[in-house]
Amino acid sequence: MRSYKVHVPVMLQEVIDGLAVQPGGRYIDCTAGTGGHSAAIMKYSSPGGQLLGIDADPIAVEAARKRLVGYGNSVVIENDNFVNLEKVCNKYEFKPVHGILLDLGISSLQLDRSGRGFSFQYAAPLDMRFSPEQEVTAADIVNTYSEEELARIIRNYGEEPRSNRIAGRIVSERPFTTTVELAKTIERAVGFKRGKIHPATKTFQALRIAVNDELAHLEQTLKQAVNLLGYGGRLVVITYHSLEDRIVKQFMQHEAKDCICPPEAMVCNCLHSAVLKLINKKVITPSLEEISQNPRSRSAKLRIAERTEARLEQGGIEEKKSNPCKNDNFWQKPSMMKDVCDVL
Repeated sequence: MRSYKVHVPVMLQEVIDGLAVQPGGRYIDCTAGTGGHSAAIMKYSSPGGQLLGIDADPIAVEAARKRLVGYGNSVVIENDNFVNLEKVCNKYEFKPVHGILLDLGISSLQLDRSGRGFSFQYAAPLDMRFSPEQEVTAADIVNTYSEEELARIIRNYGEEPRSNRIAGRIVSERPFTTTVELAKTIERAVGFKRGKIHPATKTFQALRIAVNDELAHLEQTLKQAVNLLGYGGRLVVITYHSLEDRIVKQFMQHEAKDCICPPEAMVCNCLHSAVLKLINKKVITPSLEEISQNPRSRSAKLRIAERTEARLEQGGIEEKKSNPCKNDNFWQKPSMMKDVCDVL
């Protein structure tokens, strides 16, 4: 029987409060991992709660299913990438929903298990794929991309100011087969002072983002999430680096505005209508107590937005109607939403 190291879910109570979890609610965990947040959501949504979990990692899916087996048909864990969120929800007729969670961190399962290459603390192949079905690996990137393209990836996705020097050293010493080999090359390229962040950290982050196309997938998923929330439903996102947080912040702010015309415009002609309301204008971070107990949570940032009454049609966001139909189940408040899903 396969065993797993327990992953500690980040800001667990803040997530439950942010989602406003209630008995009988329907929720989506887009990054189910080993099921930590999902288990808490089911605990607080019982009796009658339903959950659809999604994760690209088949081993994480196996762990989550095992952890949540006690909830029977009230929980379905799907092995897929969250960029296919709407497709998965359509498959199970799981919409509208009361809340959607995205925790964009790497789990302990992925970091601590050798063979995946997410961490340079262990010798492992340069893989970094969330799903084995993906084609491009980190080894493909470091061993075949041009020096200019490597520098761009390291600079843009890792926010590494020494990207040119690192890329040049990688090209001169490749090919690489393991994480440790690559980390040592980066260390030689820029030096390493004890007590400081390891110089390979940002490069490994950049490679992981590039391999999994994480930023593009995040942007696409946020748009889908809005369409799946019922009136008053909550979107909760936890990010771990500035690139992700910037995307989430700008998306939520954009969708919380009725007008997105440039400041110099005299008359509004954008026809944009706010579909979100910001719940926390100031980002939420872990408490000092949580950071001391779980150091990996230290960079986490949590943002919350709530779905407003603005109407969505199949073709996209429509201008807000002055008298939206209050009898349409899709737009009723979550506490009044009827169960239209018999699959889960």
